[in-house]
Amino acid sequence: MPKTLFISLLWFFAGILITSKAAAQSEADSVSNGHKLYAHIEDNFYDALGPQSRLYNGERYEFYDPAIKGNPYFMLATDWNPGSIMYDGFAYKNVSIRYDLYKDLLVIPLYKSFLKMSLISEKVASFDVLGHHFIYIKTGASVNAGFYDELYGGKIQLLCKRDASIQNEHMFNGSIDAYFLPAVYYYIYKDGVYTEVNSKGAFLDALKDKKKSLQQYIRANKLKFNKTDKELAMVAVAAYYDHLTN
Repeated sequence: MPKTLFISLLWFFAGILITSKAAAQSEADSVSNGHKLYAHIEDNFYDALGPQSRLYNGERYEFYDPAIKGNPYFMLATDWNPGSIMYDGFAYKNVSIRYDLYKDLLVIPLYKSFLKMSLISEKVASFDVLGHHFIYIKTGASVNAGFYDELYGGKIQLLCKRDASIQNEHMFNGSIDAYFLPAVYYYIYKDGVYTEVNSKGAFLDALKDKKKSLQQYIRANKLKFNKTDKELAMVAVAAYYDHLTN
């Protein structure tokens, strides 16, 4: 954890600790010695958090300028949502989460604090929030490192990269309005290769060994690859492809 953030959190925790134990003479003695007090606070901090202490390891996070219109968070979240995280080899449940699409960061509030922290992405193996399962991919032949929404995971994987950018719009009065613009990109992971599949044609080409059967399945089930139904159609076809290759 960056030293400045770690110290801030320790001293915030110290305020709670000292208030609750103000009557203890040993605590008053420790205040006279900065080094002893800091060590005492750090020990009690880890004792209080227990296994959770490993989760509080990241960088301080600040919300965006409110002048930027829109929302950069997954599902346009305006508040924290409960989720689970696999972080640094440990599983954590019922963690308050926001996923920042613009910076591709997983954000949590600090323990009993108004401060916020972004986790170290490379240590996040996966997280679940709002009914979606995200995995971290370090690198690939045709994908950038980052978090990907695993829409389907079988013999093949269907992944979605959810993103956001900041766009500037020039107004008639000469001012400039900034706003967040969301975007999505889809990938099939098959035979060790990531293939971008943003259209129906590209999706079927990535699974061309069963293309004719998949086309028949799509027609028979009246699956639509429009903006509203695309993900449901892709998941259904990916699952059917796995069925055909059993």
